[in-house]
Amino acid sequence: QVQLAESGGGLVQAGGSLRLSCAASGSSLSRYVAGWFRQAPGKERAFVAGVTRSGGVTEYADSVKGRFTISRDNAKNTVYLQMNSLNSEDTAVYFCAAAGAPGLPRISRLYDYWGQGTQVTVSS
Repeated sequence: QVQLAESGGGLVQAGGSLRLSCAASGSSLSRYVAGWFRQAPGKERAFVAGVTRSGGVTEYADSVKGRFTISRDNAKNTVYLQMNSLNSEDTAVYFCAAAGAPGLPRISRLYDYWGQGTQVTVSS
């Protein structure tokens, strides 16, 4: 099993940037695909970005493409989400997740482990 802990959320003005981190413990994160999801009030949890085990392939939701960058450092057992040009629609709780599934899934139920989430609030 792997335990995940997000950090780096907070309050930022529109147009600003934040960098989220997800630290893994209990197992090597390199065994898993890693993803970031977010959930806004009243909405379902949605895929934001994902990265393969090696870090060689990444995928993004259309709404964040060109603004967000997912990366991982397997030596540090950590996944990152760099978020630039933030707007009010990015306000949500952001969750880190790890999947043992093949490929790079975008569906939350295919992820096996989840962090507790970190709040990101963008003020306009």
